[in-house]
Formats: sequence, C-alpha cells, structure tokens
Amino acid sequence: MATDQRKRPASHRKRAAGADVVERYRRPARWFHAIIYISVLILLATGWWLLAGQEGSPSPLARLTGMSDISLHTLVGWILAGVAVAGVLLGIRAVPSFVAESVRLRRSELGWFARWPAAVFTGRFGWHKGRFDPGQRILNITLILGLAVLIGSGIGLVLVQGGSMFVVLAQVHKWATYVVTALILGHVLVASGILPGYHGVWRSMHLGGRLDARVARRLWPAWWSRSSGSGHPEREHPEREHPERAHPERAHPEREHPEREHPERPPLPRRGAIPDYERARVPRGQG
Repeated sequence: MATDQRKRPASHRKRAAGADVVERYRRPARWFHAIIYISVLILLATGWWLLAGQEGSPSPLARLTGMSDISLHTLVGWILAGVAVAGVLLGIRAVPSFVAESVRLRRSELGWFARWPAAVFTGRFGWHKGRFDPGQRILNITLILGLAVLIGSGIGLVLVQGGSMFVVLAQVHKWATYVVTALILGHVLVASGILPGYHGVWRSMHLGGRLDARVARRLWPAWWSRSSGSGHPEREHPEREHPERAHPERAHPEREHPEREHPERPPLPRRGAIPDYERARVPRGQG
C-alpha cells in the first residue's frame, strides 16, 4: 500500500551519478508490501477453495499448517487487518502524500493511457510527472478500497452470528473477492515483468529494491529525474507542462516581429503646446 513519500536525503539513495541502480522503495515499504501480498495470496487461495464448495476437503495450505481452511482464513484475515492498521499508523506522515499522488491526474498525462496498450510491448510509455504512473494510481485507489471492503466485511462475518446482516455481509465479501482477485491478477501480470515493457520492474520491490536506472527512467521519468538529481523533468519536456517554453513565438507572436509591437507614429502635441506650423494671421479689422 503506502510507501514513504517524504523527500529523502542523498545518503538514502542507492543511485549516485553514473550508477546503474536506483532504490525506488525503502526497506520498510518493501517489507510492508511483502507481508500484505503474502497475506492476500493466502486469503485468496483459501477463500476460493471455500467458495468452490471444498469446505469438507482440506486444501494444500490447510494440510501444510494443520488447520482447517476456515480457521486459517480467519487467522490470516486478522493478521492482514492488523498489519494494515499498523502500517497506516507507523507511516502516517506518508499517507497524505501517497493519497495525493494517487488521486492527482494532470491533463498533460492523459496521453499516457492512449500509448499504454502498445507500450506494454515496446516500452515506449507516455510521459507523466507523478511518482506513480496513471495506471498505478488507479490500481492504488481501487485495490485499497477493495481490500478495505474485503477486510471490513470479513470482520463483520466473524462478529455477526446469523441473520439478514450476515447474509448481506457474505454477499459483499463474495463480490469484493471477485474484484480484488481481478486487480491482483492484473498487478501480478505487470509487476512480475512478464510483459516486455515492464521487464525488470519486479526488482523495485525485491532483492534489496535495486532497480535498474534505465527501467526507472522508462517507467517514471519525472520521479527518476528528481531522485537522481539529473534536473527538473519540465526541462526535458517543456512542451508538456509549459507549451510556451517549447514555442515562445506562439505564446508571444509580437516577439517574432518586434516592429509590430510599437509601430512608428507621430507624437501627439501636448495640451496648450504650440504646433509646429504657424497659425494664419488675419489682419485686424478683416474677418
């Protein structure tokens, strides 16, 4: 879920100038992610086993742990809930920036979606300015909401004993399972690096988080520029954030023809001043 969004000093960066790797996620974020996804995978495995009507037949995980599938599912569900709450409390300062980065979508980034279907094979992703690409932002919000509904309805099923509320919670829990399963499968497909455009991305969360700098630059160009100190991302693509920087003559057409800005014109005489011509003199007594 949340990762440390605070600015980190240079001593915490794995990548220096000229190095080949960059640390995208710090160790606490990687461990938090690992506990979350292991718990979710166990819950999905036991949950789908029970959903398929195999309650009377222990699953491989149940045989391995010596517990029934229902007991194992309940225990891991409580662990997931506790880890989620602890992660939010311990990383409370990172939560606002994580949410802000996940819900923000700039108009200049809309082209990312148009290029994404081909980019997953070519690696030529559209430009974006955020710490997360637009696809990650959608996944962050939908997956967190889905897990919240899944955990909440699961706790309700444990606390409520029968009745209409139990039936409603069971339906909510089942449909939340469908949604979360689809999101998890999509996330695994992308994060595993199976798709050519995402090759190598899995290292950002595993094996010490040593991500190839070329992968980071391809997937998160603005974040890579900031973390590596290579400059501001706007300077690499000025036309995306400030079109007038790429074509200043379009924003200020008068600069291309400065003579049009202040054309030559005769100065107007001041009030009461004598004009540069002599007024016709009329002899006294005539006219």
